[in-house]
Amino acid sequence: MGFASTWLDKRALFPEFIKQAPDEETGIIVIVPAFCEPGITDLLNSLASCDEPDCKTEVIIVVNSPANENEECIRINELCVMNIESWREKHSDCFFRLFAVNIIPTSLSGWGVGLARKTGMDEAVRRFDMIGKPEGVIVNLDADCQVAKNYFVSLNNELLKRSDRTGCSVYFEHPLSGSSYSFNVYNYITWYELHLRYFLQGIKYSGFPYAFQTVGSAFAVKALQYIKAGGMNRRQAGEDFYFIQKLIPEDGYFSLRSTTVYPSPRESFRVPFGTGATIQKLTDGNPDSFVTYNVKAFKELHLFFETISLYYNCSDAELEKNYNCFPRGLRSFVDFQELKEKILEIKRNTSGLGSFKKRFFGWFNLFKIVKYLNRVHEDIFEKVPVNEGAHELLHIIGVDFNSKESSDLLKYYRSMEKDS
Repeated sequence: MGFASTWLDKRALFPEFIKQAPDEETGIIVIVPAFCEPGITDLLNSLASCDEPDCKTEVIIVVNSPANENEECIRINELCVMNIESWREKHSDCFFRLFAVNIIPTSLSGWGVGLARKTGMDEAVRRFDMIGKPEGVIVNLDADCQVAKNYFVSLNNELLKRSDRTGCSVYFEHPLSGSSYSFNVYNYITWYELHLRYFLQGIKYSGFPYAFQTVGSAFAVKALQYIKAGGMNRRQAGEDFYFIQKLIPEDGYFSLRSTTVYPSPRESFRVPFGTGATIQKLTDGNPDSFVTYNVKAFKELHLFFETISLYYNCSDAELEKNYNCFPRGLRSFVDFQELKEKILEIKRNTSGLGSFKKRFFGWFNLFKIVKYLNRVHEDIFEKVPVNEGAHELLHIIGVDFNSKESSDLLKYYRSMEKDS
């Protein structure tokens, strides 16, 4: 029995799809959900142009659609499978093995990208289980992406070969210009990516210790860690965010900055929120700016998190005195009695300041931070244009940056992540 056999029996939704046995030297399996993707060969060409790593690799395309999908999408899915098979025949000398898993329209409730990712990732676990490789790397990518030439080599060298690492967020950049999309789409993706990077830097500034990008097309995890995290969830959107939050607090999760994924800036009807849905809404609304969280909210979190060490040994009276100094937004979100009871609970279950802090941030995690941010922007803070928020945050952290142009700010924020 393999390392994942019991888990697969209980948690996998489908029996095995791929009948060909994996190569014993397989170390990386890339999973790609594909729904209405006639241009899948663009991704395959990008992957095939990569440098070959010194492990065997596979790419599994999960062609899928929910029940009651329209005939046009079903036709495009059939075309996608044909294109994959045709590409494979023409590239028989390609260094990776290519498989198309065709999930015909299913009545399984809640079908969407989360279930598609789960189906592919479970299949990857099954294949690693067959060759006894719990350290095998499962990579998530999207059908509309391109990748840097060293994509596989970086994953091999910095994750597969590192026994101390369990998963990673892969550095990404959306294209900001070109002839494939309209000027507005490139403008909107600039705003949206700046928002993502501003949010990350705001979280880092606050003092939260687990600040990573959570983009579904740009993360990887080892097979055993995937199982320990309970496998991919079934969410129809945001599945990446929720799953990665389970990986991050564990030792061994890191940011892979030596390579790059290039996601598409296209608008999309596939999910209710996220990149494609945001571009769709911006295109439909044709706004003059894109608003994001007010930097004042991150400042409140910063004040809160920098006093955590005091809570470890303080009395109830000292805790209440400190709480009464909280700014308005925090006091509206965290009730004193809740804070008091949680601090006592954490103290009872920890033996030192380090473990106290880790357990504290297990409670006040990124889910809770996002809830706080959404709450205080309902009636306390006004959201601000993303370029203004990004510029002000740089000023707060001591960076003298003159331009308020979104494109200039995004380039600088990219460098902050790439070089950190």
